[in-house]
Amino acid sequence: MLAASSGQMAGLCFPRRAPSPLLLSRRRLIPRRPAAAQLPRARGFRPDATPRCAAAASPPPSSADSTLEHPLRRKCSPLLESVLLPGGSDLTVHEWKAVPDIWRTAAENYPDLVAVIDPYHEPPTEWTYTQLEQEILDFSQGLRAIGVAPDEKLALFADNSCRWLAADQGIMATGAINVVRGTRSSDEELFQIYTHSESIALVVDGPQFFNRLAESFLSRINPRFIVLLWGDKSCINSQAMKDIPLYGYKDVTELGRESRKTLFLSGQQGQQDVFETISPDDVATLIYTSGTSGTPKGVMLTHRNLLHQINNLWDIVPAEPGDRFLSMLPPWHAYERACEYFIFTYGIQQVYTTVKYLKEDLQRYQPQYIISVPLVYETLYSSIHRQISSSSAARKIIALSLIKISLLYMEAKKIYEGTVLSNNPVAPSFIVYMVKWLWARFVAAILWPLHNLAKILVYKKIHSAIGISKAGISGGGSLPMHVDKFFEAIGIKVQNGYGLTETSPVVAARRPFCNVLGTVGHPVKLTEIKVFDIETGEALPDGSKGIVKIKGPQVMKGYYKNPSATNEALGQDGWFNTGDIGWIVPHHAIGPSRKCGGMLVLEGRAKDTIVLSTGENVEPAEIEEAAGRSNLINQIVVIGQDQRRLGAIIVPNNDEVLAEAKRKSILDEDGELAKDKVMNMLYDELRTWTANCSFRVGPIMIVDEPFTIDNGLMTPTMKIRRDKVTEKYQREMEALFK
Repeated sequence: MLAASSGQMAGLCFPRRAPSPLLLSRRRLIPRRPAAAQLPRARGFRPDATPRCAAAASPPPSSADSTLEHPLRRKCSPLLESVLLPGGSDLTVHEWKAVPDIWRTAAENYPDLVAVIDPYHEPPTEWTYTQLEQEILDFSQGLRAIGVAPDEKLALFADNSCRWLAADQGIMATGAINVVRGTRSSDEELFQIYTHSESIALVVDGPQFFNRLAESFLSRINPRFIVLLWGDKSCINSQAMKDIPLYGYKDVTELGRESRKTLFLSGQQGQQDVFETISPDDVATLIYTSGTSGTPKGVMLTHRNLLHQINNLWDIVPAEPGDRFLSMLPPWHAYERACEYFIFTYGIQQVYTTVKYLKEDLQRYQPQYIISVPLVYETLYSSIHRQISSSSAARKIIALSLIKISLLYMEAKKIYEGTVLSNNPVAPSFIVYMVKWLWARFVAAILWPLHNLAKILVYKKIHSAIGISKAGISGGGSLPMHVDKFFEAIGIKVQNGYGLTETSPVVAARRPFCNVLGTVGHPVKLTEIKVFDIETGEALPDGSKGIVKIKGPQVMKGYYKNPSATNEALGQDGWFNTGDIGWIVPHHAIGPSRKCGGMLVLEGRAKDTIVLSTGENVEPAEIEEAAGRSNLINQIVVIGQDQRRLGAIIVPNNDEVLAEAKRKSILDEDGELAKDKVMNMLYDELRTWTANCSFRVGPIMIVDEPFTIDNGLMTPTMKIRRDKVTEKYQREMEALFK
């Protein structure tokens, strides 16, 4: 039961601890001071001291020339901190008005289950749901004690960890707004986000990241305080601090515990301060877009936006208490974030990992689910094929032959199961379909024994190595069809989803029971998806290709301080323009696509479309996906430099190119490979793999430097920045076309 309804502290989400004198001002009136320099500075804080540091948060002295005074505003999450509200809260344990409310429910339902395992930070951490809730409460109250007010923005620049989660939710629980980004973003990008968002303080990952920011970043901002989530404060560049108060994570949580204790005692004496509740329509977070096609924009997501995701993702991921998830994506990304919030409401165990340890942790923890981007599944796919290729000739032939048989078996199954994609609005003839149905049944019956043999001889070992027993959830980009088909053939379920930062993010996803390849599934609950004509703006019938638009509770409040961009994206009708090109599968009562009706199929970004001088529109994603199947091509960007022909910038897979050259005996006498030979090999490879595409690529340019996050040619969510790549190599490509 909730604390407010029981009247007993034993059942409360609040332990017997509480705030500092700042929160015990007992309705003391203080002047409202908008300037950052006039806000509380925690001047007397001593990092090594214990509860005495609460004195550091005492209110600033009243200004002599103050004429208007207001009570100090405070907000709290209505269910999580119901004891702070006059008369408590009448919400039940499953009624959530703000995102942090979910932790009261989780701690009530799964108190002793392990919620998070964080093995790669120091110290390694393991928290139960009860402990996680207490960490969030302590961090939240510590921030109030330091002087954080509702609606203020705090920049949270850190990578995925259990303390990131506690800080994120702690900030939200105060009614403040967190502005999130990871450590791999450039200093300039972080500076722009900090200043544009009007953040008043900074929460950073650790000493190494802090020291990186010290000169280029901190010298240009005036934060009220800084919080260090991990590491020793003695390792930081103290010269960069000047007079800025610095808190460690433990400092904040200890301050919060003492502050809560004092607040509880004052409440018992009838002197408790008045708290407002966070509204579902309050902004919870500012997430800046990845900037694949321009300057990042600050997306304002409300508690209602995120709660829509939390309440409606179970249809896609039917998690059960005790299921284990492996988490490796940037936590500031809307996809990872919404999924994390959702899965914690079902009592799962989340293990934090990194790209470096992913393969090892898949085997070690054997997760039921992994939520990741297409690049991770492509990497797993390539790794499996490399292992098969490195085995003996006999094993390699057997494995590849069995995989081909499984692929054929799956194609036959799709016909009689009704999961073949078609954009034809006219239903097929019943007789024609019955002939295809019978033929597919016959083929599947012939191939079924060999498919089962493949499970025993090949796929069982792959499953053991990958360890994903229920599903991999893919989002944040386009999942290549050959990767999708491969995992389906070997019996590892990969569910592809779709969404944007502006939609919190999930708007559609494939369900476990209807996982149709090539689509991103049906819309999630309470979500409408329509396709509109690019030129006229009129709604199109199912099967027609156009611009995808979204309506639903998950659509953002708007872009921060950017009304023109907000109006352009949302329009007067309230439909959010995704900028993506796609079509909706027509509904058929019979036929090979009878189970696909209403699913969304994506074909690329409108901004990426290359318009040739012939008037033809080219979607480069189709060509790039096909070319990406080649072992010799590591990365590729298709461009239309002169608007008459297509070209491509290719980063080769040097090891595979060299191995292929050895097989073809075209190495020079010194064992090197001439650039013209590499060019010919890659061009032949490109023509082979893109033979079935609608358009052919003309001139190609080979570059040695991969597109990475560090060189700015890839977003932190591992999507290639097409505009940055073309800008960097514009002169070379112009010369190549000439």
